[in-house]
Amino acid sequence: MGDFLSEFNSDEERARHLENLLIEVARGGPRDNSDNFNTLRSHFIQNSTFKVLLPAFVRECRSLKQFWGFIQPAYSSYRERESFIASEFTPLIDYFEGSNSTPSDLHITDGLKSYDELGVNEAWTKALDRRSTDPEGAITAARTLVETVCKHILDDLNISYDRNLDMSELYKLTSKELNLAPDQHGEQIFKQILKGCSSVVNGLGSLRNKYGDAHG
Repeated sequence: MGDFLSEFNSDEERARHLENLLIEVARGGPRDNSDNFNTLRSHFIQNSTFKVLLPAFVRECRSLKQFWGFIQPAYSSYRERESFIASEFTPLIDYFEGSNSTPSDLHITDGLKSYDELGVNEAWTKALDRRSTDPEGAITAARTLVETVCKHILDDLNISYDRNLDMSELYKLTSKELNLAPDQHGEQIFKQILKGCSSVVNGLGSLRNKYGDAHG
């Protein structure tokens, strides 16, 4: 396993090789030997930062045959399959190229070592600590924390979603899956509380768009 991974100079090269490997299978190429696929898959899944950026089908398919069973009936032409695979790998490739990562994104994602109460609170505290010294970074870090936790919940529930959804839509989908959407409750007090949560998330998204450091 280590010998194969050492053939590459960076994780970006490993990600591109994984993408090309799956494109080859999607074109009808060999799929009997999944050793290299499994090595790359395990490498990325074991890293919490990379895992949330991986295409869902990489996390769910444990062999090239399973991937073929997914992609073959989903898209009839090779071009459609290639386009789909490329679009699904975009978040991970963008991360390596730097267009989808910022210092605060790295700070909050690296800081989120676990998704339990302790881990989330620790990451949130680090974001709060930046309010005075780096307010723009604190806004971006807070939003990234919400996005990361929402994606983790949806992935854990095996819910398919567009990984490029903005934070408001991501939170809306997650809250519905957790039965925390305002329209899922009849009592006014619950509606009011849950609408308040949605307003906070929407406000945080607006703040980041205006003041956060993700846009330079």
